[in-house]
Amino acid sequence: MPDLGRTLIFIGLLLVVVGGIVLGLNRLNLPVGRLPGDLNWRGRGWSVSFPIATSIVISVVLSLILWAVGRLRR
Repeated sequence: MPDLGRTLIFIGLLLVVVGGIVLGLNRLNLPVGRLPGDLNWRGRGWSVSFPIATSIVISVVLSLILWAVGRLRR
């Protein structure tokens, strides 16, 4: 059970960091979640969002960062 607690704390801290990054990017007026290719539908009292293009961009950036870190560790 202690491992579960540590894992939940780590996931919580990771979510806080990611949330801070998203808020910071919003203040810089970067179009995170509003790129061409992101699908948004709005109705009365509801909205649905599928940030496909944003997900691809984030995936590519993270892949490049992790590739560079792996390259430096060799």
